[in-house]
Amino acid sequence: MSLTTAEIDALGTELDALRNEVAADLGERDAAHIRRVVQIARGSAIAGRALLMFGFTPVSWTLGVGALATAKILENMEIGHNVMHGQYDWMNDPALESETYEWDNVCDSGHWREYHNYEHHTYTNILGRDRDVGYGLLRISPEQYWHPKHLVQPLSNIALALLFQWGVGLHGLDPTRALKSKTGRARFKREWRTFAKKAGRQLGKDYVLFPLLALGNAPRVFAGNLAANLIRNVWTNVIIFCGHFPEGARVYTREETRHESRGAWYLRQLQGSANIEGSSLFHVMTGHLSHQIEHHLFPDLPAHRYAEIAPRVREICERYGQAYNTGRFAKQLASVVRQIVVNAVPDRAARTRLFKS
Repeated sequence: MSLTTAEIDALGTELDALRNEVAADLGERDAAHIRRVVQIARGSAIAGRALLMFGFTPVSWTLGVGALATAKILENMEIGHNVMHGQYDWMNDPALESETYEWDNVCDSGHWREYHNYEHHTYTNILGRDRDVGYGLLRISPEQYWHPKHLVQPLSNIALALLFQWGVGLHGLDPTRALKSKTGRARFKREWRTFAKKAGRQLGKDYVLFPLLALGNAPRVFAGNLAANLIRNVWTNVIIFCGHFPEGARVYTREETRHESRGAWYLRQLQGSANIEGSSLFHVMTGHLSHQIEHHLFPDLPAHRYAEIAPRVREICERYGQAYNTGRFAKQLASVVRQIVVNAVPDRAARTRLFKS
């Protein structure tokens, strides 16, 4: 349903009021939540590494991988991602400070805050402004230009999922854009050094330090750390894609958003995002990015509040005639896979553009 300017402004006013209501209510239970998750993640990491280092059976290896993967998922999604959004800055806890937090990931946190917090959350789904639309690798909407590389995107997406932390880390460097000017090249060199330093620490920790500490169990620890990282990578990729790229998620042109009001910005977040339905545990393991709609609306509110406000956001959507894109995990994942497969082949408009060029 198309909205008038007055309706869009009214929508923005209602969502601003909802955000302010939650922000005014933040307190001890929010602090207790994030501290509890930090404790669980640390305990899971210790248990996982101990099982890998001191165990000898396939069962202990499997349990160790599961525990370590759980720790990495919690640290990256429910802790790192949300802390770096500034969701817990109000606590004044140095360990949870958005500008100084460094996560268990090859991506440098400073790079991530710049291209994700600012670029993606400001220009969400705007073609040519939000580089997260397909990550420069995939065509997930017919509005995107088609390129021959997209023919293999069902396979390239599998590679991206397996190596997702590396994709996230390199995505922030954006060498194609950076190398177009002298200033860009100098900046790229600085950022490359930062990335290489961070990635080196991560590789050294998981594939050198802990295997060496395990002595004779070094191969077992090396393989276990690799498996845990792969599980975290695939899980993160799938959850993020289900929140951004299923059928029904809109993309925008620059012209459409040239004179965008606050209400129109909210409307773009609603129309370009999707939720995944599941249990409370499922939501925690996604970093509450299973509530991607609420996250895009209110990225600086503690994510564990999204489940509480989701029914109110949905009710607002219904009153303004806007779709609230949500579904079970299998449904949203199947939708994403269809988008990747269908858009790998040029449609008529894309073939026409290709022929004219």
